[in-house]
Amino acid sequence: EVQLVESGGGLVQPGGSLRLSCAASGFAFSGYVMSWVRQVPGNGREWVAQLNSAGGGLSYANSVKGRFTISRDNAKNMLYLEMDSLKPDDTAVYYCAIGNSGWYSVHGQGTQVTVSS
Repeated sequence: EVQLVESGGGLVQPGGSLRLSCAASGFAFSGYVMSWVRQVPGNGREWVAQLNSAGGGLSYANSVKGRFTISRDNAKNMLYLEMDSLKPDDTAVYYCAIGNSGWYSVHGQGTQVTVSS
């Protein structure tokens, strides 16, 4: 069974930082493109960032470019999202996903990120 378990969310002030983690199991993690996506209640999911199976081919949504960094550790089956200079508009539930901006699948519960003073 494919499992993606996100963690690391929380409440942070504007301008602050958070590091999200995603533990993957049940599939050959090192062979897949992986993404982070986010969703605000009542809205559709928004793709945020992706990287290829080797950790290259980084791509970001314009809304987070220069502030977020995606990375992975294939030896540990882990995906990460370092988020800096956070804004209130970054408030959402964040999910890791298998796939890229054109097609992805979500298999976890997500982690809530709230940016507020």
